[in-house]
Amino acid sequence: MTETGPRGILFITGTGTGVGKTIVTAAVAALAAAAGQRTAVVKVAQTGVHDGPGSDTPDLAVITRLSGVTDTHELARFPDPLSPEAAARVSGLPPADFGRAAALIERLAASRDLVLVEGAGGLLVRYDPAGATLPDLAAALDAPALVVVPAGLGTLNHTALTLEALRARKIPAAGVVVGSWPGDAGLAERENLTDLQVLAGGPLAGLLPAGSSTLPGADFRAVARAGLAPALGGGRTGG
Repeated sequence: MTETGPRGILFITGTGTGVGKTIVTAAVAALAAAAGQRTAVVKVAQTGVHDGPGSDTPDLAVITRLSGVTDTHELARFPDPLSPEAAARVSGLPPADFGRAAALIERLAASRDLVLVEGAGGLLVRYDPAGATLPDLAAALDAPALVVVPAGLGTLNHTALTLEALRARKIPAAGVVVGSWPGDAGLAERENLTDLQVLAGGPLAGLLPAGSSTLPGADFRAVARAGLAPALGGGRTGG
């Protein structure tokens, strides 16, 4: 059973863009669905995606392919690969609406066992001109946040800052997950595992190998089960 807030809501954020948030979201969703949990996934704002050629695959499509979860909800989409606020501004489209997002997530939580909310970019990226950030939405919904981090140099500072920002906003941290563990991990990556546990205050909530996104569904679920801690539905123990 995935550890969530009192209403079964879990936010998935990260130290920045490209750290593996979508893959971690898919892994948590895959294990929850395999355990029989009614699971929904929400993307408040997707940037860098449009409907023409050359566009990246939307995050929710990746999650569905890997996890099999089709109960997915995208609230805003912007074509430019920028922060949600900037992407809305340059496109001339309205910014993401956190009031609408909160209402949708609450409705979903009333009839689902688990609602996963994947953020864009890092924790404090702005969603609108007023400066709304993901912690504002998490606080309104009384939900914890899982933090996805990279393995290499720079991760310790960024992870510490992200966790500190969550504490300052009284958002419970549901754990730290390394989103992409390299097959050729060097000294920095190996030592970072020890230090990340210190920052997290205990064993990591997960570690997923690089390249997991290319696996078929059954193989991805096996990797998710091996890579995520019991609190997230997996069987990983230790650091």
